[in-house]
Amino acid sequence: MIPDPWSVLWVIVLVLALTFVVQRFLFGPLLRVMHERESTTAKAQALAAEAGRRAQAATEDYDAQMSAARKELYRQMDTVRRGALDRSAAFVAEARQDAEATRADALRSLDASVAAARTTLTTDAEALSQAIVDRVLERRVS
Repeated sequence: MIPDPWSVLWVIVLVLALTFVVQRFLFGPLLRVMHERESTTAKAQALAAEAGRRAQAATEDYDAQMSAARKELYRQMDTVRRGALDRSAAFVAEARQDAEATRADALRSLDASVAAARTTLTTDAEALSQAIVDRVLERRVS
């Protein structure tokens, strides 16, 4: 069976009309929206890349500032530590001088005490020996 030529013509006309309507009202706006989204996405990616570069530069600047601040802090800490070591050395030297002076005073005092004790022992020994001699002689005489 052969289709009617007018039916085929009507089908072709309706398909062409439907294609025009679908192209005009569906695919056209859809493609336009897709192109706008693609453009917006590309712009957002470019902005994100620029923000990433700025963030990287800011991070590097921050790291450089932190490094400089650490170096300055370490320098200040070293200066304070050296000052503390110098003061500590001065305190130790002063304490050694005081200890040496105290030791010298103690030695002089000890020497004086030893001399006094020797003098006392000598005097006491002479007195004791005299007492012994007196007793021994007194017994013989009696």
